[in-house]
Amino acid sequence: MQPTQRNTRAGNPTHTLPGLLARRAKDRPDQVALREKEFGIWQETTWAGFLDRVRSFALGLVELGVEQGDRIAIIGDNRPEWVIAELGAQAIGALPLGLYQDSISAELARMLEAADARLIVAEDQEQVDKVLEVRDRVPGLEYIVYYDPRGMYGYKAPGLMSFEAVEALGDRFGDRFPHEFDRRLVAIEPGDIALLCTTSGTTSVPKLAMLSHANLLAMAEQMVSVDPMEPGDEFVSFLPLAWIGEQMVGVASALLAGFTVNFPEETGTVRADIREIGPAFMMSPPRIWENMVSDVQVMAEDTTPLKRWMYRWAMREGVRAAEARFEGGDGEGPNRGVAGAGRLPARLRHRLADWTVLQPIRDQLGLSRVRRAYTGGAALGPDVFRFFHAVGVNLKQLYGQTEVSGISVVHRDGDIRFHTVGRPFPQTEIRISEDGEILCRSPAVFQGYFRNPDATAEALADGWLHSGDAGYFEDDGHLVVIDRLADVMKLPDGTNFSPQFVENKLKFSPYVREAVVFGGGGAPFVTSMLAIDMENAGQWAERHRIPYTTFTDLARRPEVYALVRDHVATINRDLPPAARIRRFLLLHKELHADDAELTRTRKVRRRHIGERFGDIIAALAGDGDSVTVATEITYQDGRTAEVAHELRIETMD
Repeated sequence: MQPTQRNTRAGNPTHTLPGLLARRAKDRPDQVALREKEFGIWQETTWAGFLDRVRSFALGLVELGVEQGDRIAIIGDNRPEWVIAELGAQAIGALPLGLYQDSISAELARMLEAADARLIVAEDQEQVDKVLEVRDRVPGLEYIVYYDPRGMYGYKAPGLMSFEAVEALGDRFGDRFPHEFDRRLVAIEPGDIALLCTTSGTTSVPKLAMLSHANLLAMAEQMVSVDPMEPGDEFVSFLPLAWIGEQMVGVASALLAGFTVNFPEETGTVRADIREIGPAFMMSPPRIWENMVSDVQVMAEDTTPLKRWMYRWAMREGVRAAEARFEGGDGEGPNRGVAGAGRLPARLRHRLADWTVLQPIRDQLGLSRVRRAYTGGAALGPDVFRFFHAVGVNLKQLYGQTEVSGISVVHRDGDIRFHTVGRPFPQTEIRISEDGEILCRSPAVFQGYFRNPDATAEALADGWLHSGDAGYFEDDGHLVVIDRLADVMKLPDGTNFSPQFVENKLKFSPYVREAVVFGGGGAPFVTSMLAIDMENAGQWAERHRIPYTTFTDLARRPEVYALVRDHVATINRDLPPAARIRRFLLLHKELHADDAELTRTRKVRRRHIGERFGDIIAALAGDGDSVTVATEITYQDGRTAEVAHELRIETMD
């Protein structure tokens, strides 16, 4: 059944994603559209070449019998073939669905079943193996198309074929029917569904949001109007293309503004490839920015005393300069420098700090040419925000959700507050409901959930998109997002409490990877369970000659507990008394998306964690000094065993 669609610009093919590609190929045929690193060499694809490959793949799908409205799934790392497959499907009216490359087989099967996919584009042997494992659960899946042939020699399965083979089919079809692609391209309308995008799934199984061409381009137009992007700009696409954040920049905005999208060689070379390209802007969820801060902090601690002193001095100067920019001052107010110093000494000190320390940090992180950096998908802690502005990176918060094509609110240049997410886009209305929920109305709001009318009606009640987030407006129009409405807790003294705010402060430590805070609901005080950062905590242990073997062993070390306790004590000093962490423990395992503890974008699934770690949560709220948990492990031969771990509970003064 064809989904209900809203056509806002019928008959104008340049207001569809493939239509914009055709226009770019006509206006700037020789300009580089895509660049991929292979064997250490950047391979370039022009706009004309990009369109040629999309045409070939689209007609190949037609030759395979794919029809308008059929669902085409795509899974794998970021490669040109992903975007070519997406635009090729859109060009014939099929609906592309992006899947996270680290999805386990059960998740993959669930999404393929929900979409009733007819064809899947799977990157390599690993992804093809997962598809073949669950193929019996998806009887409508006719074709499996791979674009990395390594390891695929000898694979035999019905409908299994290479990406090149599909393109070759399309080329032959195009020779027989030379006008078929253009005919289909013109027939696409802006109100047609362009993309099925999975929601984050923090509270339930992810749903499939239907986004039209008009939705995605309305979002991109508003973004470019606030923060101009130019054809000569560079962007590095390294986050999952299944995530709406990567879609809104690497696909929709790239086609609208015409900048070049670069694909790294491997996951392990992302940082080096970003540094080599020097992108003009960068979009990442909080976890990426938090990891960068942790890397710098660990490097600073692992250097000579003189360099460590210089780093701390330079960061103080950077913070003073950043605060002065935000407040419109000169950086020489109270607590901002040497008493009685004028404007020139402050500027000279900051220039020296930038030249000796801050600029090398930006260069090491690959941010030396970034005009604007964005964070979205979840709240970013103010400490991380302050760090990047101190080193000279124009980091801005975005707010939105999959159902509004990614973004509805953003910081403006020169108007950045660490505790807010900025002001709404020009064509976007935001209001706060009586119960404190953030509601949105915008041309970028989605068309509904695929085959889920009840959830659609609930999300779009009264003509407004209900976000499920709690927030409020400040007097100057800045939006403050508190937390998920369902997660806001009431403390014993009656005040509202945002666990996410405290969790972000906890994760500012380079030795804490994940934090889940509990309180309210009758609990006598605030508690937390923490997962250490194995790499950083392990390096710290090695520097201090503390032996350990596994993650569990390291997390149980008294020295590591003392290290984390100091960090918790520091955080508590900045929190109201009722919100301070009274008890915490270090988990024996990492929180992981494969265990449904995190979403694929690394958001905490609080409801599932509450069920999975109920014994730990209850013990934290009690008065014991430890809790025993049992973990089931599976060996390579399929045998299982249960292992008990006694976790120490630390009580703060």
